[in-house]
Amino acid sequence: MNSQTISKKLSGAFIALGMVGLLAGTAAHAGDSIPAKPEVGTFKIGIEPWLGYGQWHVAAAKDLFKKSGLDDVQIVNFSEDKDINAALASGQLDAANIATHTAMGMVAAGLPVKIVSLLDFSLKADAILAGSDIKSIADLKGKNVAFEEGTTSDILLHYALSSNGMSIDDITRVPMPAADAGSALIAGKVPVAVTYEPYISTALAQDKNVKMLFEAGKDPGLVSDVLVVREEVLKSKPGQVLAMIKAWDAALNDYKTNTDADRAIISKAVGASPDDLKTAFDGVQYYSSGEASKAFAGDFKSKTFPDVLKAAKQAGLVPSDVAFDAIVDTSFVDAANK
Repeated sequence: MNSQTISKKLSGAFIALGMVGLLAGTAAHAGDSIPAKPEVGTFKIGIEPWLGYGQWHVAAAKDLFKKSGLDDVQIVNFSEDKDINAALASGQLDAANIATHTAMGMVAAGLPVKIVSLLDFSLKADAILAGSDIKSIADLKGKNVAFEEGTTSDILLHYALSSNGMSIDDITRVPMPAADAGSALIAGKVPVAVTYEPYISTALAQDKNVKMLFEAGKDPGLVSDVLVVREEVLKSKPGQVLAMIKAWDAALNDYKTNTDADRAIISKAVGASPDDLKTAFDGVQYYSSGEASKAFAGDFKSKTFPDVLKAAKQAGLVPSDVAFDAIVDTSFVDAANK
């Protein structure tokens, strides 16, 4: 199975600061009136093959963009963060679906983008796996740990270690793609691996001695994805942004009613079968705009955001602090629920 077609590529590779000049630095939209009717024209959104972004595929397949008043939504596919980041920075995209820590890195690097909605939390779809001789995170001290640097695996590992009074220096790093980490554990090459679905399910099925030692759901939102929009677009096409969020809601409502059919749509879009991704789907929590609005005013702002920022800084993926209010524009999810 091709790992690039079924895994989420959430690396910490950010755009060089020299590219910032490609984007006009415009004021954030928050506080202005958002038109109920979307502006005429095309809206381009960047996406990678991760099921957490799946409701966009449902919206496209079931014509929900047009039902939300949008003339032409173009879903542009990417396989790596660096490419989607470059397209966003150069103005080739209006919006992109990325990890929370990736959005933080963009803003810290000076890119004028805003988080406008929360898309999903990974609860059991990202985890630290270990053999039977490893009983706790404390047992990782001095052990070889396989993980993909610069990704959500990196974030999860740093958080787990920090939560137990340890640091990355307490382990021996074994860098490798997340697709290979589980296999290395099964083969006895390493005693611990950090990976995500569907590799978690594969590893657990192949060796009954392998267990989940620590999962993303220990801190819901630590591994999460958001919708980011260029500030220039928030100013020039706010109605389209609002309509996109409403289309996501419509797709999510359809998904809740027609789960099997919509999982088939999403699975096909990311290059896998529904059976391959069943456990992965079960380990992901999708967010509606209403749920995102509540999260932005509650735990996501007060706990999740600081936790992600701390772990991302420890992993070297975000160079400096970013403030919640400087990166998140809550006005669109709020408007979607008026």
